[in-house]
Amino acid sequence: MKKILATLLAMMMLCACGTAWAEQEASKMEIAADADEFMAAFLGEHPEELDGKWTLDPQMEAAVTQLGGFGGLAKQFAALGTPEKIEPAYEGEIRGYRAFYVPVVFSAMPADLILVVQDGAIAGLTTGVYSGGKEAAPEPDTIAEAEAPEAFDSVELALPVDGLGELPGTLTVPKGEGPFPAVVLIHGSGASDRDETVGSVKPFRDIAEGLAAEGIAVYRFDKRTFTFGLQLATDKSITLERESIEDAVNAVQLLALQEKIDPDRILVLGHSLGGNAIPAIARALEGMPVKACGFIMMAASPRPLDVLMREQIEYLDSMGQIPEDQRQIYGDMLKDLDKLQDIDSLPEDEPVAGAYSAYWKWLMHYDILQAADEITQPVLLLQGEEDYQVTTEDFSIWQEHFGKKENWTLKSYPGLTHPFTPGEKTEGVNAYIGDKKIDARVISDIAEFVNRIQ
Repeated sequence: MKKILATLLAMMMLCACGTAWAEQEASKMEIAADADEFMAAFLGEHPEELDGKWTLDPQMEAAVTQLGGFGGLAKQFAALGTPEKIEPAYEGEIRGYRAFYVPVVFSAMPADLILVVQDGAIAGLTTGVYSGGKEAAPEPDTIAEAEAPEAFDSVELALPVDGLGELPGTLTVPKGEGPFPAVVLIHGSGASDRDETVGSVKPFRDIAEGLAAEGIAVYRFDKRTFTFGLQLATDKSITLERESIEDAVNAVQLLALQEKIDPDRILVLGHSLGGNAIPAIARALEGMPVKACGFIMMAASPRPLDVLMREQIEYLDSMGQIPEDQRQIYGDMLKDLDKLQDIDSLPEDEPVAGAYSAYWKWLMHYDILQAADEITQPVLLLQGEEDYQVTTEDFSIWQEHFGKKENWTLKSYPGLTHPFTPGEKTEGVNAYIGDKKIDARVISDIAEFVNRIQ
């Protein structure tokens, strides 16, 4: 589900790869000192002063313009909190692009702000796990993947996307001959990488490695909006179908062709908004050569997305986790959500909470409970009882509708938060800070569910 602070923004990427957007001659970003100068202004009191000062790639220019300039973009990142310490920038790379990393300690959570650069033009702005500075950062070729444990092999497997290219992905396969059952992982909201990284938490990596140790293969891939932020940043027609559902369906077909994978025992697991998408994915798979034999929904909500977003903001406010200098930002966000009450009058080019009207209209016409009722395969639905983003109220609705259905298994976990790591609801966004991993009980229950499907 939408993660109003760190989860919403730590995965956001405006990426594009040209010309300045003001009449004056703009500067190119060539060295780390340029990134320091840019970030000091971007995180300062007047980010709008950046408008026209730096050379932007054409699509980055379009994306920033739609947000009202750098002042509008800065408001999106303001939910990370007040910058308390800005470390010097250092040069690196991200997915083959030149990049400048700027480690920042925000009041909500630490993170690296990453400026993606192509030929001196700013081509993207994203965030990553806090590195602590150049000396503490790992080498570029070790950032994404850790050394594979002996219990399984990790194989690079790209997912083709029509008209765009390929999504980098990793297939984690247990040691042995196989064939093995397999699970496809579908991300929550935001432009997530294959590990669904938020802060220092990597839920999908934990699931992949945990299930592989239990004899279950797992396929995870970078989300379409993460890899193709350049092309999709200003796409006004994108919906959840193109954002996630199409790729989930294609991933199942691709996985069925892989050596050591049992094509009759492929399941789909969705977390948060990805869990919400599971009933729609199940529908879409019915018309495909390979169907899933089961589904897993983690922290999924049957309630409207805008209702949850409003609820999350109000909860954080009640806990005193919205700084005084950010109240206006969240007040504006609530007013923004009010526009969805009359969505038919909403212009197609006017974004609401980061999405255009087509996205919201699709969600409003998606009867998730009806679609879920159509699923005939086994379904496992999991809920963390300390989750403030998707709450036990949502779990109660699922129980009411499906608690007595033979093909559904529902389970909640005391002491677990939205990413199913240990914590308390009152931590808010701080649940994504620290060396936390998905609770072993969750991995065990998923493995037991998969293994009983024959």
